[in-house]
Amino acid sequence: MPKEFTVPPVVFPSGATASTETTRGGGPATTNLQHRRVPTAPFQPPRPSSIPFMTFDIGSASASTSTFSNPSYPPPRHDAVSLSFLDEPPLLEELEISPTLIWRKTRSLLNPFRINSSLHEDPDLSGPFLYYMALGIFQLLAGKVQFGVILGWIALSSIFLYSVLNFLAGKNGNLDLYRCFSVVGYCLMPIVVFSAVRLFFPVTGAAGFAVAAVFVIWATRICSRLLVENAFGVSEYLGLTAYPCFLIYTLFSLLVMF
Repeated sequence: MPKEFTVPPVVFPSGATASTETTRGGGPATTNLQHRRVPTAPFQPPRPSSIPFMTFDIGSASASTSTFSNPSYPPPRHDAVSLSFLDEPPLLEELEISPTLIWRKTRSLLNPFRINSSLHEDPDLSGPFLYYMALGIFQLLAGKVQFGVILGWIALSSIFLYSVLNFLAGKNGNLDLYRCFSVVGYCLMPIVVFSAVRLFFPVTGAAGFAVAAVFVIWATRICSRLLVENAFGVSEYLGLTAYPCFLIYTLFSLLVMF
């Protein structure tokens, strides 16, 4: 009696499926071929050969390049830029600092008996600030840090003298606070010299007080003279103005000595 065998279906590459069944006797009975369509994805990107490339308009590109390279206005010239920098004023002049004027004012104060008050009609604070720093540096070399004390005393002294002179002058006075700061600062120059002398030649006792008195009288003389001529125009109140000036510069001399 012949046996029956069941052969599994064979999958072909083309997607067809062949199923063969054998009948009794060993021979194939039927052959069923079923063609199946392979499902495709819902979206497939196009082939590389079909990708569109960007195209450039050479004419428009050249026109835009020529427009950029040749504008309607001329390019800036380097010589004009250099001339504009050469026309700039110096830095000290922009800051309103005149070393020549500072030296002229200082030289006019070296002789307390011949003072040129016309130089101080144009006030400035660059020279006084230089004297403040010089006095502070000399005190620092002597082992005393007094920058804040010097600036504070100068401010209070200037405001005090400004108030006193305005009370004396009344409506006829023409002294402003800025000019008062300038005059008091420039007249601090003898005290700065005294500080330098005491740093290199430390004199104590009665000789030290005598040397300090010389510099205090020097500073008092030039400060009172300048303030009176700037505030009143006459020397009628010279004695009244000299007294507060003497007190102020005496305090600075004591600061240097002690």
